[in-house]
Amino acid sequence: MADILIIDDSPTDVRVLTALLERAGHQVASVGNAEEGIERVRSTPPPALVIMDVIMPGMNGFQATRTLTRDPATAEVPIVMITTKAMETDRVWGLRQGARAFITKPVNEGELLACINQLLSSAA
Repeated sequence: MADILIIDDSPTDVRVLTALLERAGHQVASVGNAEEGIERVRSTPPPALVIMDVIMPGMNGFQATRTLTRDPATAEVPIVMITTKAMETDRVWGLRQGARAFITKPVNEGELLACINQLLSSAA
């Protein structure tokens, strides 16, 4: 299916998301902080899609999303923010930074896979 990069500092969340995505046929890589994630997205070839946590040490997911979506080299890579931040203002802010979707934890498997499939099909 697609190469997906998870940027999340929680090993538990990474394991859960990796298992879910691999069951759906995706190839998954992960990094534990935003700075390393930005470098991985800028590598060749970039991932088809990024799953971005918001709350991380150092640069947060909002800042990383803004960095990636404002860089012409990475702007086309869709970003799905997945976070415990469930306020409407957080969702609006995430989308304003360039995220294509904003999903709150705990993640509903069907919702996440439908979102990913829709983003990947519209990017193709």
